[in-house]
Amino acid sequence: RIGFDLGANMVLLAAAVCTKAGKPLVSRQFVEMTRPHVEGLLSSFSKLIQVDTQHTFVETESVRYVYQPLEKLYMLLVTTKQSNILEDLETLRLFSRVIPEYCSVIEEREVSDNAFNIIFAFDEIVALGYRENVNLNQIKTFTEMDSQDEKVYLAVRENQEKEAKEVMKLKVKDLERQKREQRIASRSFPLGGVTQGFGSGSSGGSHMGGIGSSSSSASSSGSTASTHTPSTSASRPAPTASRGMVLGGKKQVDDIVAELGGQVSHFNAPRQPAAAAKAVATRSSVHIKVEERMSMSAGRDSGMENLEVKGIVLLNINSAEDARCRIAIRNEESRAIQFQTHPNVDKKRFASENIITLKQAGKAFPLNSDVPVLKWRFATSDESNLPLSINCWPSDAGDGKCDVNIEYELLHQHLELHDVIISIPCPSGVGAPTVSSCDGEYKFENRRSMMEWRLTVIDQSSKSGTMEFTIPARQDDFFPVNVTFTSETTYCSLGVAGVVSSVDEDSGRTIAFSNESHLIVDKYVID
Repeated sequence: RIGFDLGANMVLLAAAVCTKAGKPLVSRQFVEMTRPHVEGLLSSFSKLIQVDTQHTFVETESVRYVYQPLEKLYMLLVTTKQSNILEDLETLRLFSRVIPEYCSVIEEREVSDNAFNIIFAFDEIVALGYRENVNLNQIKTFTEMDSQDEKVYLAVRENQEKEAKEVMKLKVKDLERQKREQRIASRSFPLGGVTQGFGSGSSGGSHMGGIGSSSSSASSSGSTASTHTPSTSASRPAPTASRGMVLGGKKQVDDIVAELGGQVSHFNAPRQPAAAAKAVATRSSVHIKVEERMSMSAGRDSGMENLEVKGIVLLNINSAEDARCRIAIRNEESRAIQFQTHPNVDKKRFASENIITLKQAGKAFPLNSDVPVLKWRFATSDESNLPLSINCWPSDAGDGKCDVNIEYELLHQHLELHDVIISIPCPSGVGAPTVSSCDGEYKFENRRSMMEWRLTVIDQSSKSGTMEFTIPARQDDFFPVNVTFTSETTYCSLGVAGVVSSVDEDSGRTIAFSNESHLIVDKYVID
């Protein structure tokens, strides 16, 4: 027997998670006790349990053990014999619901890995032997320790990092400019062998003609940006076999960081992706961005309730020569779409010819800013316009469990959807669901009790898929289902056909332009 010097008001002595063999994994005492006392209590528990019994408590001369099986483990409370057994059982149920919130699988390794989180949660339930008046959601909120001061600190730190990066970029540009000037100055006095390569004046003239011709060809292409070479290049010698400085090389980046000194705490020079480099290189002086935002709500039984798509065309021009232009819009839509042009745009001409041009002849578009020139809106409740169909079919599997079958189908096959996430809510406190089949990947967010079905891309080759899982729940627990995705193809069949100069209406000089399209989901809910 182990004795205690306890007051009459102390009711809950300790809480523990232990194996069925009596090995304690996590233990938290709520009154002053020595470690040998706690270990003695826990070691005595396994000897007192009777195998074939329906009772969930057992008593000794001094304490009462209240316990509940958790798969291969026990959730155990040690109380005084004077405590209220009904309140103890209610407290035990709350303790048992806490464990699955921090352990995706109820096993020894998982409990040991999350021991501190479990102890913090235990402290929120009981204080000085008394149960606090809290529920599971409040415990999760308290243990997350959301701090406004921490948010302010992180925001300030993020701003400081951004400012440091901007200073770094300016310093890098300044260093590159200085080294470029030094390189040009050193080549102003070339060696004799190199000078003979440019001995004839016709050679220099031919070189200048090549620059002009390349610039002209770039202006006539539809998506290639023009490049202008400085006039000093005409007097430069031909490149020799010796290798000069390579911009962007690792050695040069290390030199730049060394010259920056302590202005930047840590600097990495990741290799720029080829796709991103190509996008930057192909951006022309006239850049057009087409963006759509989609909102959709549907009922689990009633079908689609509302679909709304809002689009906008943004024009960005950085060359005064191309600022006076006309934009031809490609409109292949047969649906009733509401258009709205900018007040300075000729509405009649757009309505008749799908041409965006300014009302006042000879006036130019603003430079170096995204100018919204056209907006549109499409709203419908017709399910044939639904781009992606989501069906969630929960069914009763018995023993308080549900079998959930979710399927998707791409109905508008001209779309290519990226980074698709289908989020299905699950009941809290029951652990992770058992997934039997899944097209793509899945992740269970234990804190939010959310099953996320993730698909990298949905297109014609993967226009449908399913996922099945089982979890203790009711059929109404799996709604609302939320969907997010992006696409580089717009929902409405609208685009840019071409850009021509409006300086001379008769000549119609074609202007090189680049464009990008985005479809973004603001809301896509099945409730």
